[in-house]
Amino acid sequence: MAKLKMKKIELIALQTDSKKIIELLQRRGVVEVCRDNDELPGANVAAVINDFERYQVTVEQALDILEQTVPEKVPLTEMFGCRKELKTDEFGKKATELEKSLSTAGSILRSKRAIADYETEISRLNVRCDTLRPWEAFDLPLNFKGTSSSSAFIGSFPTEITAESLESKLSGNISAEVISSTKGQTNMFILCMAENAADIGSELRKIGFVQFSETDKRTPKEIISSCIEEKKRLEAEIEKEKTSIISCADKRMKLKFTADYLQMRKDKYEVLDSLGFTDNTFVLTGYIPEKYVSSIRNEIEKKFTVSISITDPAEDEDVPVLLENGSFSAPVEGITKMYAMPGKKDVDPTPVMSFFYYLLFGMMLSDAGYGLLMVIGTTIALKKFKLESTMQKTLRMFRNCGISTVFWGAMFGSWFGDIIQVVAREFFKKEIVSTALWFQPLDDPIKLLLFSFGIGILHLFLGVAVSGKMAWDEGRKLDAFLDTIPIYLLITGVAPLAASILTSVPAVLKNIGTYLLIAGLALLILTQGRSSKSIFGKFFGGLYAVYNVATGWLGDILSYSRLLALGLATGCIASVINLIGVMPQGTAVKAIVLTAVFIVGHTANLAINLLGAYVHTDRLQFVELFSKFYTGGGREFSPLAVNTKYIKFKEENINE
Repeated sequence: MAKLKMKKIELIALQTDSKKIIELLQRRGVVEVCRDNDELPGANVAAVINDFERYQVTVEQALDILEQTVPEKVPLTEMFGCRKELKTDEFGKKATELEKSLSTAGSILRSKRAIADYETEISRLNVRCDTLRPWEAFDLPLNFKGTSSSSAFIGSFPTEITAESLESKLSGNISAEVISSTKGQTNMFILCMAENAADIGSELRKIGFVQFSETDKRTPKEIISSCIEEKKRLEAEIEKEKTSIISCADKRMKLKFTADYLQMRKDKYEVLDSLGFTDNTFVLTGYIPEKYVSSIRNEIEKKFTVSISITDPAEDEDVPVLLENGSFSAPVEGITKMYAMPGKKDVDPTPVMSFFYYLLFGMMLSDAGYGLLMVIGTTIALKKFKLESTMQKTLRMFRNCGISTVFWGAMFGSWFGDIIQVVAREFFKKEIVSTALWFQPLDDPIKLLLFSFGIGILHLFLGVAVSGKMAWDEGRKLDAFLDTIPIYLLITGVAPLAASILTSVPAVLKNIGTYLLIAGLALLILTQGRSSKSIFGKFFGGLYAVYNVATGWLGDILSYSRLLALGLATGCIASVINLIGVMPQGTAVKAIVLTAVFIVGHTANLAINLLGAYVHTDRLQFVELFSKFYTGGGREFSPLAVNTKYIKFKEENINE
């Protein structure tokens, strides 16, 4: 299992069958099409692809507008990422309604644009009203300039000023009236003789006067009233457009189908663009997992006139990688993909790390109550809902992690912290010392720390073993032996000696450790410089290898102390939550408070420590384990498939 073997497929068929064959391959989802026919002309369908993209953007925008205006009540199944299933004949019927759906999407977008225009105009009217409010008491038009014998100035000063003080500052004969005034502004009407207008205007500007610019012949009150009426009309238009959008809510599913249909058409034409065409035929090349070759070949040859050639990819080809594992390891394939797909010479690390992934996760969370909730919740979701493949794997991963958490929680005696002891003591007056099947970490943290280091050493030894096997399979059998055995001897020898610093270790184990340490050091010094041609190079190369092993492995092993830290954190916080819950006096009050605190506190504690366990378990794989044997750098298999967002066919991709 693990990495599926890839084959190169070359298909030659009649040009008239090109679309049907591409559609079949798209439905099966097991062929990655590549552009490998540069000597042949393409289909030149770029304009069609652009049209599909444009239509799809229109529909997606319409769906976003609908969601903003009429939020959809999402069923619980869709919250888990489930798409609506559709039969092939239903798909064909709905495809005929494409024009109607595009028309609906266009109508929604037009309504949204109209609403935006109306809202912009309302904002402009609001600004105008706010500007005119201070002039509302003025009973002349704001564009009034005076009479044949007089000149008027209507405007504002940037400070508070009275009519009397202004009249005293100006040289001419004027009449000033304050319309409104604040600390930061004074709005004023000034009247003077026509022959003095130029001089008065110059003096006013010098003291900061800004003349009001308005062309409307109506009074401020009339303009404000008109703006209010116009706003009401625009608000009514907005409601009308919103009603129009809301009326399209029942067509939401059709729009979703249209978005997916356009995506499928776009994907299909992008593949057509990568094919090579002659006058009557087309050529398709790509990659297909070996396990699907027979079924795909038979299906295509049965329906079409084709020539299919299956070959092994060349060594220099960028062959995609597809992982396939058993039910135990498959749930953590996403963790591998998160880091990097295996390179050409890599093994799939998923089955290597799966057991330890679950084990380490459980040790970090280490509360049987939390693990039980994880197992129950994920099992119900897996049984009740038809989930997507990715979501199924994720839930199975957390279910397996939950089982491990139950195990370690039971071993360490943590069931929602010490809730069993608390309830027994506070409500039944009985003392339960411990529920641990092994020991309680808070009573002996050193024991858990040493156990964590031991688990870490085994985890790292696994990575070294995989590295050795890879070297052996490549024919480097001496390297496989000399790059693994000395490290095993050295680390196994150091372990009891280092442990004796923290706890008592039997003398016989220390003696055995000493011999193993000496043997490991000798082998490292004598063999790790073997690539050098000189004696000194070999010797100092061996010493440098000892230094690298000592410093690198020390840091790696110490990293597993996080098993102790996170495990203790989960249990300690849970116990504190329980303690807070029983602080009140009185049995009835205590029961009520404990119930409330228990639900809220343990929910938060589970969420926080679940995230912590997930992140740190990933880190131990990526940094500690993978560094021993894994390079990565592979390219994930990306087949032509039905990559839809909202719907799926009931007989969808056969590789799921």
